[in-house]
Amino acid sequence: MSKLGLLAILPFIGMFLGPILHNEPTPFILGLPFELAWIVGWILITSAVMLVIYWFDPVRNETGDTP
Repeated sequence: MSKLGLLAILPFIGMFLGPILHNEPTPFILGLPFELAWIVGWILITSAVMLVIYWFDPVRNETGDTP
């Protein structure tokens, strides 16, 4: 696995870390309980991380597929 591929582990860790550390129904963030807001946030962060991995993927850059 490349160093860039290790970046994909970050969302996996982050998504499970929040609810384990803070398992209470309060506070509310944008009307959502903390755990649900944490997971929604990490879904958005996961999309950004996958985009970064796609942009800097050396195999994609060798084939000439540029966005």
